[in-house]
Amino acid sequence: MRIFSTSLSKTFLILISILSVTILKIDAQTRELFTLQKDWKFTKGNPENASVLNFDDSAWKNVLIPHDWAISGPFIINGDGNTGKLPWKGQGWYRKKVNIPSSYSTKRIVLIFDGVMAFPKVYVNGKLAGQWDYGYNSFYIDITKYLNFGGENVVAVHADTREHESRWYPGGGLYRKVQMLVANPIHINVWGTYITTPIIKSNYADVRISTSVQNNSNSDEEIKVEQKIVNSEGYEIAKGDISSVISSEKNKDFEVTLKVINPILWDVKNPYLYKTITTIYKKGKIIDSNSTTFGIRTIRFTANNGFYLNNKRVQLKGVNMHSDFGPLGVAFNKRATERQLEIMKSMGVNAIRNSHNVAAPELLDLCDEMGILVFDEAFDKYDAKIDITKDTDFDDYAKRNIHNFVVRDRNHPSVFIWSVGNEIGDVQWNLNNGFERLHTMVNYVNKYDPTRPTTLVNDNMESAVLRHFDYYDVHSWNYARRYRLARKLDPTKSVIISESASTLSTRGFYELPLPKVKTDFTKSLQVSSYDLNAPEWAEIADDDLMWEQDENYIAGEFVWTGFDYLGEPTPYTNKAVKEMGMTDKQASRSSYFGIVDLVGIPKDRYYLYKSYWNSKETTIHILPHWNWNGMEGKNVPVFVYTNGDCAELFINGKSQGKKCKKPSSKKSIERFRLMWNDVVYEPGEVKAIAYKEGEKIGERTVKTAGKPYRIKLTPDQTILKPNGEDLSYILVEAYDKEGNLCPLVANKINIEITGVGKIAGVGNGNPQSFESFQSKQVQFFYGKAMIILKSGFKSGIAKITVKSKGILKDSVEVKIK
Repeated sequence: MRIFSTSLSKTFLILISILSVTILKIDAQTRELFTLQKDWKFTKGNPENASVLNFDDSAWKNVLIPHDWAISGPFIINGDGNTGKLPWKGQGWYRKKVNIPSSYSTKRIVLIFDGVMAFPKVYVNGKLAGQWDYGYNSFYIDITKYLNFGGENVVAVHADTREHESRWYPGGGLYRKVQMLVANPIHINVWGTYITTPIIKSNYADVRISTSVQNNSNSDEEIKVEQKIVNSEGYEIAKGDISSVISSEKNKDFEVTLKVINPILWDVKNPYLYKTITTIYKKGKIIDSNSTTFGIRTIRFTANNGFYLNNKRVQLKGVNMHSDFGPLGVAFNKRATERQLEIMKSMGVNAIRNSHNVAAPELLDLCDEMGILVFDEAFDKYDAKIDITKDTDFDDYAKRNIHNFVVRDRNHPSVFIWSVGNEIGDVQWNLNNGFERLHTMVNYVNKYDPTRPTTLVNDNMESAVLRHFDYYDVHSWNYARRYRLARKLDPTKSVIISESASTLSTRGFYELPLPKVKTDFTKSLQVSSYDLNAPEWAEIADDDLMWEQDENYIAGEFVWTGFDYLGEPTPYTNKAVKEMGMTDKQASRSSYFGIVDLVGIPKDRYYLYKSYWNSKETTIHILPHWNWNGMEGKNVPVFVYTNGDCAELFINGKSQGKKCKKPSSKKSIERFRLMWNDVVYEPGEVKAIAYKEGEKIGERTVKTAGKPYRIKLTPDQTILKPNGEDLSYILVEAYDKEGNLCPLVANKINIEITGVGKIAGVGNGNPQSFESFQSKQVQFFYGKAMIILKSGFKSGIAKITVKSKGILKDSVEVKIK
């Protein structure tokens, strides 16, 4: 909570009412940081003079920021499935009126944008205050000289995605938060504090704190910069300061090294965080103060044993994560991100890769807090996919984008490696000055943070003969053991499988017979959840797990992907379905790669990974469902995913035999799953009893479900904050009279909400659905669907009632307070 003096002017109180306020807790009267969430106007297109102060925007739509202009659709049925068949291409304008009090006339005012898709131009009172290119990166603009102090101001932002290229759904507009920083002329720069821990011993750690200070006053000034370290309990444990003269209109770095006695190390099992409080004094008076969170830990890679955190080997159990949230689009939401990480962590994940672009800063905060390592990646290709055009000066682009990327993220203990790009063919093959561009990127990373290793993510195995790996520290390769040649040529470097598996499946869908080869895809437009399908260039999940067991130098893997995402609908892209004799209409709009589906409902594969990655919980999972009308007397294979060694399978009480994993098998699926391929179907009950080292660890059953009888609603949160952005994900399921999930139900359901709150999105995980994500209707998909409830700014109760014809309704209440 920000503490204000009683002398606040009436104008300043008006400012607070206009802005949605998120203020850092710092010493009084030094700086304010406002989150500009409410009261924005938006229109698609490019109306003339939209930036000017007196432009009539009364007909524009009222929106909250973050905002994705395309996610509401409608879907373009004949459109490009690779980018989600949504209308993201085009131009858009945002406008916001802000009253700036006259008391701010001696201050510096800075706008901070976490990300704008794409090529944003920022106008203040009709004048261009600044612009950017890369839609995924954060940037900031000092707007002081454009402001009308003591009166009304208009901030207008133009976003233009026409020149942006993408291989997935990128969204459009102000899709991450916007903040306004108010500071004194002498102030700490945005992301201005850099914390390193050059010496870490069991009994102490040296913490080096360097703070970049800007002097925008008209005179040279002597200042003192004080640094305090507080622990997670809020107690001050170290303090120091440095004094010096800072010249007018100059930056200067002030460095202090402090000792932390008996440091508690940040770890995936104990993500302990410290905080520095940086305070600037002039003539004994505080003129600025800010806080920075950090952790104390060591990281290193070894040639033959992978990754070490605090001198203990840690196998990277990672997933790749795109930046969209399914039905919410790319409009950033902290709760949606937190939920994604919670689901992944419950599976045993300890690392993520933000494929393939700069992530929202809150993602790093959450990973710090939750103990999740981050493979921090800046770019995809070095072309229009990162908003490089034919007129771009590459060195200038690299310098400022790497600067913002690294300087913003470098204090996060979760970040253990920097990646300067993904699958860039011309860089790997040294075409178009590829190695020079690679060298440029890596050099800038090392300039701004030499404390972490660097990497380039590769996919052209034979390109390793050109030794691009000489420019970076760790071999990172995608799929099919393509790291083999690079590792042979330079065995001094460890290996990360930066994209693994790309196993394909649709939640709840099973197709027989089992595929003979991984690329057996049918015209069903869905992929069987027996987890045996993958594209030609990839593999099933078990393969990577086996390679990691057999090759200790592999530091770990990052599965493609943790969640399904909008776009890249392999194997049902536009091109692929046309080759099957269909049309663009049949191309899907979201991926099949996810371990969980687009709305976060686990697929079977979730339990395969959990059985291997999460030893703390007993996993026994049976697939498929047991509703196979018409298959009586025919073969329906049954798989069991368990962290037991063996399991015995029963059909209606009759044993189908006991099977055990084969840890030395060269056939990967025999190591990690138990399979009864010759089960004869009869309705009733499937039961698996699992054993570990000869002892029973548990059992699970799956029963043939009857007709759907009732709906069941399960919210993941029943209390929300009235902040306009908190979410409750409400799982909708159909059950029979005996309490069995009905796995084939496809009924349409209707949603009623009374009280406060609103529907932020609906979905069901079906890559072939082209129904609106913003609707009061959704269809069951294999017995399940999801409603996403969003809080408003009022406290109260939201009552959600879900009905479907012929099934008993259900209701649930969510408090907003």
